[in-house]
Amino acid sequence: MEEKKKVVLLSEQEQKVIDIMRNINYGELRIVINNSKPVRVEEIKKSVQL
Repeated sequence: MEEKKKVVLLSEQEQKVIDIMRNINYGELRIVINNSKPVRVEEIKKSVQL
């Protein structure tokens, strides 16, 4: 069967989120979305498990 590939155009903000995700070595990110668009990425710096 022939697979159809879907082309998705990213906004500038979406591309920035992808770039941040690819450049982080490890950790946790929180992505804040407003009107279906990413507006802020927060990198979680410290987490303490008890």
